[in-house]
Amino acid sequence: MANGFFNVPKPQNEPILSYGPGSPEKKSLKAKLSEMKSRQIEIPVIIGGEEVKTGSLADCRCPHDHGHLLGQYHKVSEKEVDMAIDAAMKAWPAWSTMPWEDRAAIFLKAADLLAGPYRDVVNAANMLCASKTAFQAEIDSACELIDFYRFNPYYMQQIYMQQPESSRACWNYVEQRPLEGFIFAVTPFNFASIAGNLPTSPAMMGNVVLWKPASSTVYVAYYIMQLLKEAGLPDGVINMVPGPGSKVGNPVLASEHLAGIHFTGSTPVFQNMWKTVGDTIQKYHSYPRIVGETGGKDFVFVHASADIPATVAALVRGAFEYQGQKCSAASRAYIPESLWPSIREGLVKMVKSIKMGDPEDFTNFMCAVIDKAAFETITDYIDYAKASDEAEFVVGGTYDDSKGYFIDPTVILTTNPRFKTMEEEIFGPVLTVYVYPDSKFEETLHLCDETSPYALTGAVFSQDRQATILARDILRNAAGNFYINDKPTGAVVGQQPFGGGRASGTNDKAGSMINLQRWITPRTIKENFLPPGDYRYPHMDEK
Repeated sequence: MANGFFNVPKPQNEPILSYGPGSPEKKSLKAKLSEMKSRQIEIPVIIGGEEVKTGSLADCRCPHDHGHLLGQYHKVSEKEVDMAIDAAMKAWPAWSTMPWEDRAAIFLKAADLLAGPYRDVVNAANMLCASKTAFQAEIDSACELIDFYRFNPYYMQQIYMQQPESSRACWNYVEQRPLEGFIFAVTPFNFASIAGNLPTSPAMMGNVVLWKPASSTVYVAYYIMQLLKEAGLPDGVINMVPGPGSKVGNPVLASEHLAGIHFTGSTPVFQNMWKTVGDTIQKYHSYPRIVGETGGKDFVFVHASADIPATVAALVRGAFEYQGQKCSAASRAYIPESLWPSIREGLVKMVKSIKMGDPEDFTNFMCAVIDKAAFETITDYIDYAKASDEAEFVVGGTYDDSKGYFIDPTVILTTNPRFKTMEEEIFGPVLTVYVYPDSKFEETLHLCDETSPYALTGAVFSQDRQATILARDILRNAAGNFYINDKPTGAVVGQQPFGGGRASGTNDKAGSMINLQRWITPRTIKENFLPPGDYRYPHMDEK
């Protein structure tokens, strides 16, 4: 065993490559896209480091070209889930007692592998399977995931360094133990960085994991698993079990060894999982830790003093980057009457200039939404607005799924601040605007706070400091990540720890110590150097 106080290198955020014309990174990524698109792969279930083929297959397709097959993946049944639980529990004794610096080394190596030889692989997989532009893939599957793998080991060290005071003749110390059992990580389609972080942040703290990736992006998850294997992650620490939610979730939540849930996805699914845990609570070996980030109905609130070009650019980027499929995407906007004519003109002009299509064409700003189900859900909202006399279309409102699942960037203007598209999460390229009288700024701030059950992200645009303070105070509980004169998307690891409250989740802030502390349980130890030899106290020597 090595002796020494080990310091994790102080992390810095991974620089974002530009993929500009003629750049070496653009040439390299284009080549990788062509190579990966030209072949079909078969993706196994991964249990205890072994590839398991169940024979129950599902397709991996390009959302922007749903006729193109990237490969197929094997889906689990309850049998394979039970096998994965057994494999995780078998790996637990050695992994949970491995020195923390050795666990850290694995993920620091993963960061360097991802920054180097795996960068093109994971970015290309993300572009092909999730229909992301080169920039959206770069900030996600490269930079943010690299940051998680560099910052989390650093935060882990800081947690272990937090120790209590000791008094004379005794030494107090705290040991941070992994949880007893396994963690169930459930990840969404929209961010490879979330998919790569949710199973690894508990694992980094010494836990073992069952990972259910989103069915639409198992293709991306498979390459992340290959990255972790090459980085030296022992077999069985993370087990990838793709498949339908009921086939995976039911046996997982029924297991006495469930120690925690790390979830990002829909609010109803998370609430149902929480209820199931509550109903089964007497069966578990310990109380499971439940960490979740769910939906959002994220707002941009504009004051009459706002900078108009900055506001328009933020609305377009915030609402339409990655087709609005970000839990932090701008989905509702409150704009004062005095600025609306200028903002409307700017929005129409900017939105009409947007190019949409295949991510392999680097001139496109938008691509396709993830799948047919998402396409139908989003277009149902658009059709609802078309049929309503409380809404009009400022721009967009059209869609086509003949080749890919394409929905044009859409801005709806409503006269009803509680219109359906102002309240419900859409998860697509649809922004709804409500125009308010300038004199009702404070009243409309309260309306914004009370309209949605969610509280994930929000932004205020204002050049008036008193107005900014008022908005910040009234909207204090309306967003876990709040932005001033910036779009409500794009949180950076180490800079803006991410998460929200209310119906948006448990606000355990991915990308910070707060999250990592959920995956450990402390033991306080007191060592007495001079223990007493008698039960009597001095006050007992005289009556």
